Amino acid sequence: MHEFSLCEGIIDAITAQTCQQGFSRVRRVWLEIGALANVELDALRFAFEVVREDTIAASAELDIITLPGRAWCLNCAQTIAVGELYDPCPLCGGYQWRLTGGNEMRIKELEVE
Repeated sequence: MHEFSLCEGIIDAITAQTCQQGFSRVRRVWLEIGALANVELDALRFAFEVVREDTIAASAELDIITLPGRAWCLNCAQTIAVGELYDPCPLCGGYQWRLTGGNEMRIKELEVE
C-alpha cells in the first residue's frame, strides 16, 4: 500500500511548514486528489490516522477534495472528462488525448494553531 508512504510525505511537509511558520498544532488538513491519481481514498484515510500519531498533526482531521479527470482531445480539439486513463473521448470516440488534470495530489490548506 503506497498510501502509507504518501501520508509520511504529507506529514513531513506539514511538519516542516508548521515549524517554519511557528505553529504549534495542525487541526485540519485539506488534500486535493485527482480521480486518476491511483490513490485509494479509504486506505489513505486509514494511513493518515496511523502516520499522524505522535506528530504535530496528531489530532488533525483530514478532508479530501476529489478532482475530476480532464484531458484535451487532439481529434475534436475539446476539453473532455476522463474517468479512466484509457477511455475513449466521450465526444468523438478517439483515443488521442492528453491528460490535463485529475492525476495530481497536493496539500490545499491547513488549519493550524
